[in-house]
Amino acid sequence: MIYTRDQFHGWRKSSRSGHDKDCVEVGHAPDSIGVSDTKQQGVGPILVFGHAAWSVFLSQTKQGGYDLH
Repeated sequence: MIYTRDQFHGWRKSSRSGHDKDCVEVGHAPDSIGVSDTKQQGVGPILVFGHAAWSVFLSQTKQGGYDLH
């Protein structure tokens, strides 16, 4: 399925994003979470997570599970 930006609400930039152009933003919908790259200026692809998968992703991220060492 292809998702569009207007299917999500409350888009906000990640607090972990820098002040340069390397930013991600997150929006929510009743059944999912959307993640977008701000460099795409609202027209790029949206990575979509179900709520359970989003919780696992956040937990693993906070524990350093995706850190590039």
